[in-house]
Amino acid sequence: MSSSLDLLALGNAIVDVIAHTDDDFLAARNLHKGSMNLINEETALELYEAMGPATIISGGSAANTIAGAASLGLKTGFIGKVRDDGAGDHYRHDMRAMGTAFDTPAATDGPATARSFILVTPDGERTMNTYLGACQGLSTADVEAEKVRAAAITYLEGYLWDPQDAKDAFRKAVEVSHAAGNRVALTLSDSFCVDRFRDEFLGLMREGQIDILFANIHELKALYQTADDDTALAALRDENLPHAHFIGAITRSEEGALVVTRQSTQSVKAHPVDRVVDTTGAGDLFAAGFLSGLTKGLDHVTCARLGGMAAAEIISHLGARPEADLADMARQNGLI
Repeated sequence: MSSSLDLLALGNAIVDVIAHTDDDFLAARNLHKGSMNLINEETALELYEAMGPATIISGGSAANTIAGAASLGLKTGFIGKVRDDGAGDHYRHDMRAMGTAFDTPAATDGPATARSFILVTPDGERTMNTYLGACQGLSTADVEAEKVRAAAITYLEGYLWDPQDAKDAFRKAVEVSHAAGNRVALTLSDSFCVDRFRDEFLGLMREGQIDILFANIHELKALYQTADDDTALAALRDENLPHAHFIGAITRSEEGALVVTRQSTQSVKAHPVDRVVDTTGAGDLFAAGFLSGLTKGLDHVTCARLGGMAAAEIISHLGARPEADLADMARQNGLI
């Protein structure tokens, strides 16, 4: 690539299908509110039929982060797998329309483009039911070494850490990024991901493969198998003492965020929000703001405040892609 990227993400390319519902709808289908469930294509079709009127928006955790970073003015790229179907074409158009380099070849056979059926209850909590489809076909062949070398930060999505080909793709991206002197960030994504891949995530951290870790406090407690916040935070500090430049960015909903480094743990208040409509993408947009701050050379507290601002914007409306110009918001809040 002739020009450099601020941020490149590897993640699941998922089309979000979002509908408002009530607690009874979840209970009738034995769905645990706030969870993320993996479903097959048959269940996906059944759920779609039963849902109320839906809003269809391109999503995927790492791709949402990229959307936020692009809104904050970063030069972005994305690596993720879609099928050559209508949903895949829609997804590619959305990514490119926001100025993101997205050149991963579409699959010409196999499962359809992924969809996540997101049920939003009146309290703004979201329950996700995801059919991964074509996402799982991502492989090392899709990781362009030149693009990874060109990115100041490569961001990896924990949700994708399942198929062996995707793990190999992650490891290739880490190796290429570090060989070029760049940084690697990982989001743990969800407690269920942590429960399934705890040893592997800890292994990546202990090997020094991860420079920046994003997690909410529940995911961090799941990682260290403790019910106590302070115990989990201490474990994270101790874990990464050998890695001088490690940063842990831990979100705590309305309590704000913590930035954990070798030297200190700093607390940052949550950005005020008038009304919570839909919490989908809050963590993704926190990461977008935080990483945007890092690429601009801002201090860690300001990075976390930028993350909190982006998260506050996203939870004020339906869907996980920004509706406001985040760079304008950041300037109005004196953050950039």
